[in-house]
Amino acid sequence: MPARAAAAPSEGAQDGQNAQNLEDAVGVREPAPLAARARLLPSLAAVYRAQLSRARVARIPLLFVATFQSIGIMILMRGVVDGGSEARAVVSGASVLVVAFVALNLLAQYFGALRASGGLDHYATLPVPPAAVVLGAAGAYASFTVPGTIVTAVAGSVLFGLPMTHLWVLLAVIPLAGAALAGLGAVLGLLAPRPELATLCGQLGMSAALLLGVLPAERMPALVAYARDLLPSTYGVEALTRSFDAHPDWLAVGVNLGVCAAVGVISLAAATWAYRRAAVR
Repeated sequence: MPARAAAAPSEGAQDGQNAQNLEDAVGVREPAPLAARARLLPSLAAVYRAQLSRARVARIPLLFVATFQSIGIMILMRGVVDGGSEARAVVSGASVLVVAFVALNLLAQYFGALRASGGLDHYATLPVPPAAVVLGAAGAYASFTVPGTIVTAVAGSVLFGLPMTHLWVLLAVIPLAGAALAGLGAVLGLLAPRPELATLCGQLGMSAALLLGVLPAERMPALVAYARDLLPSTYGVEALTRSFDAHPDWLAVGVNLGVCAAVGVISLAAATWAYRRAAVR
């Protein structure tokens, strides 16, 4: 009897040692450290490449639609506008309209559908900054506007007999107007409670870019002209319009591009905030 009692503590000690060894083996006492959060620029590049490859097949047909639409509008306006400042405004507005169709309309639809399908939850689980997701998607969609905008501007210049000496201004107009409109489109898509409303908002935004950007400002009522100043794409239209002059006012061109850049920063920051707000819901 005493011998059995003496053995009991040793068995308990052995069980405790086994439990200790098991805890050490599976590592339940100290959780493993999490991986470091990815930096902004590498994350942005990864999201941009992923969005570019995804949208390459699905969005190229729509880019052709946007280009043909803008060229068709210029052909229709050719019967109303002969030349001069109105022709420059029509060509500039039709060129930037391609940017609005893709960067504003399609991006609003994309983020609206992504939110409705739960796709934001996938991005929320990735160790990437929210700004990388918004900027990567916006940059990918804005990249698709480059060929259509150039084709529209060249076709319009030929149609209305405008000089193409300073069409290099498009290299600044496309990214700056694209950033402003893409940020606006992302905000509309992320804040819309339903994907149908996101599509509606994108269509209304593109219609506003059509009516306020393509139609010459001289023929608009004063109240509509004030509304035109609130649309960020019209500053890109103004910059491109002034570049068609024989001796462009480069200060005015720079001011309009500066406004586009400022609105782009604000709209993309608002889109990042909207992404955070939608991802936590």
